Amino acid sequence: MAKHKIFPNADAALDGILFDGMTIMSGGFGLSGNPEHLIEGLLRSGITGLTVISNNCGADGFGLWTLLNNGQIRKMVSSYIGENKLFADLYLSGKLELELNPQGTLAERIRAGGAGIPAFFTKTGVGTVVAEGKPVEEFEGALYVRETWLRSDLSIVKAWKADPEGNLVYRKTARNFNPNMATAGAVTIAEVEEIVPAGSLDPDHIHTPGIYVNRVIQGPSYEKRIEFRTTRSREEVTA
Repeated sequence: MAKHKIFPNADAALDGILFDGMTIMSGGFGLSGNPEHLIEGLLRSGITGLTVISNNCGADGFGLWTLLNNGQIRKMVSSYIGENKLFADLYLSGKLELELNPQGTLAERIRAGGAGIPAFFTKTGVGTVVAEGKPVEEFEGALYVRETWLRSDLSIVKAWKADPEGNLVYRKTARNFNPNMATAGAVTIAEVEEIVPAGSLDPDHIHTPGIYVNRVIQGPSYEKRIEFRTTRSREEVTA
């Protein structure tokens, strides 16, 4: 049983709100700030035909990659394929639909969805494949492409701390896409490292007000992987 917004685990928090073909926003940037326990819950649920909105699709063997590998994702709305060979292979073979966005445009589309702004104009992408099929208008002598908002049936986010009201605090770069996604979901579930008593969070330090958050779980543990830069010697390059 849930006590207010607090649920005991990912499976309990996801219970009753999942359906095949739904659109899910998942926070994170690379290996930082991923709602990994909620993703594991989605994997166990077996729901399919998902449209997933996320900066990238996890990394080999981690995060959203597991849903992709299990055939649960039909379409990705992303800005970065990255070091995810499965993502690239499925897209290039036509088995995965991809809506690729410039990273800033993706962030603004999500923010617009949370703010109730159905469309906006940006210079980014004008004259490229990004603008294909989209209205382009001129403002003060410059061309701008019209982009539309992004919203989801479910947003899953990762925060550092939460209180029983669902107020969230993120930690450093793990904040990334999470605050915007929290506002753009019909239902938002947050997983956190620590749940603190009501009233213990400084209101000026709250990044996501609890009004946007429907359910909260405390993750049992976090691996906190680190991405490493791959380099080659000058001799290897010149050879």
